[in-house]
Amino acid sequence: MTKLAFPLTRRRLLAGLGATALGPAMPSATTAQGRTALMMQARPGAAALRAGQPDAPVWSLLTPAPQPGLRFGRGDQLEITLGNYLPVPVALNWHGFDGTPAIEPLLARPSLASGAKDSFVMPLRHAGTFLCDLRLLGDGQARPSPARALVVGETEPVMVDRDEVVMIEDWRLRPDNTPIAAGIDPKDTTALFTANGQVSLDIGTRANERLRIRFINACQRNAIALKIENHDARVMAIDSQPSEPFLARNGQLVLAPGTRVDAFVDATRPPGSTSSILLHDGTDPRPIARLVYSSDVPVRHAPLPAAAALPSSGLPAQLDLKNALRIDLTMGGAQTDWAMPATFAPASAPAFRTKPGRTVVLALTNRAEIPTVFHLHGRHFRLLDRLDDGWKPFWLDTLAIEAGQTQRIAFAAETVGRWLIESMATDWAAPRLVRWYSVE
Repeated sequence: MTKLAFPLTRRRLLAGLGATALGPAMPSATTAQGRTALMMQARPGAAALRAGQPDAPVWSLLTPAPQPGLRFGRGDQLEITLGNYLPVPVALNWHGFDGTPAIEPLLARPSLASGAKDSFVMPLRHAGTFLCDLRLLGDGQARPSPARALVVGETEPVMVDRDEVVMIEDWRLRPDNTPIAAGIDPKDTTALFTANGQVSLDIGTRANERLRIRFINACQRNAIALKIENHDARVMAIDSQPSEPFLARNGQLVLAPGTRVDAFVDATRPPGSTSSILLHDGTDPRPIARLVYSSDVPVRHAPLPAAAALPSSGLPAQLDLKNALRIDLTMGGAQTDWAMPATFAPASAPAFRTKPGRTVVLALTNRAEIPTVFHLHGRHFRLLDRLDDGWKPFWLDTLAIEAGQTQRIAFAAETVGRWLIESMATDWAAPRLVRWYSVE
C-alpha cells in the first residue's frame, strides 16, 4: 500500500455526500457595552498559490484576524460594518446562522454598491463553525474571492487540548497564474487546492493530545473527502450544529461545498511522527496538510476517554412530520423558477410560504446529470430516512443530491422572515441559482 492509498472514486465520493460523511491593515475588533464591533472590507488582494510565482490577484474579504477565521463567544453581538472597495457590487453570504432575517443577502440586505458601506448587528446565538464569503454575486466576475471562517465558542468546557480550523478552497489557474472565478469555463486551467490559504499546511501537536479540527469545505464547486492517515476522526458537529458523536467511516470525511464538520482527533502516534491529511476530489488523492508531532514527551500518559456530545444549541428534539407542510422542489435541468443572484428579484413569487412554528418537509429532486448542492438559509434541517419515518442524528444546512435522485428534509419554521434557498451543480462552470421562501 502506498502512502497515498485512499480508495475513493469520484462516483463513490459524490455518493457519500447525501449522508455527509456517514458510516492587511485594518481596524481591530473592539468590544463595548456587550457588543463587538467588526470591520470588514471587500478589497483587491492577493493569494500565494504557487511556490516561486507572484501572488495571484483575488478579491478579498478582509477582517482584523488573519486566515483562516475569526473567533467569538456564544451570546456575543457582532456590530458589523462592511465597506466595498471593489469595482462591483457585493453581498455577504453567511452559512450556519439561524433565525436572523436581518442578515439575509438580496432580501433584507440588498447588494452593496462599489464605494458604499453597510452596518448591521448579528447576534451569535449558537456555538459552532460558520462561513462567510462574497461569492453570491461572484459568478463570472474578474476575480475569485476567498472565504472567511467564523468560530463561535461554547460557554461550557469542551474536552479538547487544541482547537484548529482547516479550511479547504479550490482554484482554477490560467498558465499566467491568474485565477478565474466560478461560473466560467475552466478550459486550459490547472486545478489547485489550498488549506488555510496555503498549498501545504502543517498542524503541530503532541502525543496524546486531543485536537478539535474544524474542517470546512470552502470550495467554489468541488465536493471533497478528507482522511488523516493513521488516525480516527470522531464527528462531533456538522454545519455548525452538534451531532450525536460517531466515528467517520473508514476515517473519511465527505464534504459538499459549504459543509463544515467538527471532528475530535486523538494524537496517538509516537513523538516525532508525521501524518498526512489527504484530500480526494474524486480523481486523485493528494496531501493537503500534515499533523506534525513534537519530539516532546506526550502531553499525558494515555489518550483522553471518549468525549460526550457537544452542548445542544436548543433545536427541537422532535419534528411534527404528520402535520407538516409538504413542498416539492426541483433542481437542475430546464428550470425557470430559479434565478441567478445578479438578476434575482425580491418581488418574485416565493418557493413556498408557511406560518411560524410549522414543520416543513421539502422533497428535493435533482434533474441535473451531475450532483447538485442545496443550501437552506435561516434554519437547519434533518435529513429524513427513505421511508419518511425518522431522520439522521444530525442537523444540516447544506446537502448534495445525486443526479436523478430525490432527498427529503424537514425543518421547523420558527422565525418570521424571508430567506434564500441556493442551488448549484458540482461543476466549475455551473451557475449558482437562488429562490426564496417566507415564514409569515
